[in-house]
This record gives sequence, structure tokens and C-alpha cells, in this order.
Amino acid sequence: MIRNALNLILPLALFAGLIWFWEWSVVHWEVPAFILPPPSAILAVFQSDGASLYGSAATTLATTLAAFALAVISGTALATLFAASRLAEAMLSPYAVILQVTPVIAIAPLIMVWVGLDNAWLAVLILAWIVAFFPVLASATAGLKAVDPNLRDLFRLYDATFWETFRRLLVPSALPYLLAGIKTAGGLALAGAVIAEFAAASGNTNGLAWRILEAGNRLQIAKMFAALVLLALIGVILYAILSVIEWLLLHRWHGTQRP
Repeated sequence: MIRNALNLILPLALFAGLIWFWEWSVVHWEVPAFILPPPSAILAVFQSDGASLYGSAATTLATTLAAFALAVISGTALATLFAASRLAEAMLSPYAVILQVTPVIAIAPLIMVWVGLDNAWLAVLILAWIVAFFPVLASATAGLKAVDPNLRDLFRLYDATFWETFRRLLVPSALPYLLAGIKTAGGLALAGAVIAEFAAASGNTNGLAWRILEAGNRLQIAKMFAALVLLALIGVILYAILSVIEWLLLHRWHGTQRP
């Protein structure tokens, strides 16, 4: 109990100390606000322009969640296909790797042309999905391949069908790997959404990346920091939710989640 309390109190205390030092050092050394604004100026932005920032945060969050859901569904489905057919894995896995190693910023103009300039949100969604897709596929595929060969032979000995083997053996074996990949994909979906919004460079996206670009062009550095704070909060909350889901699914039987 005490240890859990310390795990919460100590990071918060360190954060409070860093904020205080930031505020003091900026005022003490008279750092120009267009270089590094104090935390009080960033807080004032939330009071003056909070509505626009929160709306942009909702847009970026919606794109992130949609891309994340698509990545989980498509990555898991393709990994299942790889587990069922080695031929399919041999044919499709190189293209999945190519999709992963190609910089998303390089293909962003092409995606924008394909979907049309009026569909900037769809282009951002596709680009964010590309970034988040491969970790789910790789982790799920690794989990499905990590099954104990002796257990697989036991299921084969009892004439279990593929779907029985998949449901009772492959899924429990792959679940820890899949959840680890999903946690990674959650953060990458957010990063991909932001990168895609930067690449789109269009007010039609109306996400936090557009607010950062807009504030940077106007030298509103405090507003840029406020947008960054919202991005960090979204990422931390998303990671925390996925960690809780992982614990709920694994803590009763998997060793990595036991005390």
C-alpha cells in the first residue's frame, strides 16, 4: 500500500518541482516569452483559447482512435491469416514490411492526391493507420508462432480442428504479445495522426498539429506549448487505459502481471 502511494506521490512531486523551477528560472533570467514561456502563460492560454484547443484535441483524438481501431482489426486479422497459411504469410509479409519502412511523410502527398484535398481527414486517418498497423501485426504474428510445439501436437493428437486449436491454444498464447503490440500501436496512432496532420498542412484537419503550425507562424509559443500539453495528456491517458485493459485480461493467469 505504501509502495503504491509512493509510486504515485514521487512522480507528482517531481513534476511539481520541475514546474516551479521552470516558472522561477524563466522569470529570474528574463527569458523572452517567444523562446520559452512560463507555465503561468501556458495556463493562461487554456483560459483564453481553451475552446479552440479542446476542439482540436477532440479531432486529433477521434482520428487516433479510429486509426488505432483499424490497426488492431486489420493487424490481428492478417496475423490470423498468416497463422492459418504459410503461403499467405510468404506472399503478403514483404508488402507489410515495405508499408512499415516507407516514411509516412514521403507518401503523404500521394495519399492526399488519391483521396482529394477535400478529404483531408480521410488522408490523415489512412496515414495514422499505416503507422500503427505494423506493431499489431508483428506482435500478433510472433504470439501465434510462440505456441509450445508439444501443446500443438497434443491438440493434433486429439483431432482438434483449426478453429478449436486457434480459440483454445493460439489465442491464449498470443494474447500477451498482442496486448504489448496494441499498447505500442496506441502511441504510434497518436504520433501518426499528428505527423499526418503536419503533412496535410490543411486547416480542414483542424487537429492539434494544425494549431501548433498556426501558433508557430504567429510566434504564439505559449499556445504551441498548450497544444503539446494536450497531446501529451492524450498519449498518457491512452497508454494508461491500455495498460489497465492488459492487466485485467492477464493478471489472473499470466506471470508478467502478477505481483
